[in-house]
Amino acid sequence: MILPIYTFGQPVLRQVAEDITPDYPDLKELVANMYETLDASEGIGLAAPQVGLPIRVVVINLDLLSDDLPEYKGYVHTFINPHILEYDNAKMESMEEGCLSLPGIHEPVRRPTRIRVSYMDEDFQPHEEWVEGYLARVMQHEFDHLEGKMFIDRLAMLRKQMIRGKLSDLQRGKFRCDYKVKVKR
Repeated sequence: MILPIYTFGQPVLRQVAEDITPDYPDLKELVANMYETLDASEGIGLAAPQVGLPIRVVVINLDLLSDDLPEYKGYVHTFINPHILEYDNAKMESMEEGCLSLPGIHEPVRRPTRIRVSYMDEDFQPHEEWVEGYLARVMQHEFDHLEGKMFIDRLAMLRKQMIRGKLSDLQRGKFRCDYKVKVKR
């Protein structure tokens, strides 16, 4: 089932998400719905708060980019209770980001190119690893949602002022996108 994506202004996007346990109700169905929603919106990552749930679940599908980034061929992954343990600030990179919860807004964001993460897979098996490159950027973007943050929070004050009108339009539902959304009313 395709779920509506919550757009800027929805309170759940500013909440810190909670860890879940293996007995979380209908988790497999939720994950399947999140992938279906991600596919329908042509995104590469989706965090549970973006579908209205303040829990620590993220799905990422980088297979869509495999023509340009062949190392991500077949990369479709679910992260349960993910946390960033460490940022390697030795190398930072600026790259344009967008967000399904901020349709029409794309801005350059500076982030570390390498992070250490912990998470559980769909079988609740624990993992801890260093991740780098484009995947590290996507994880940081999605895991930020679990902390109640959005990529616009990482912009310089001047850039934030420049997009203030677009953000106001988003909150009032004055935007167009090709996927199902839930706007704050």
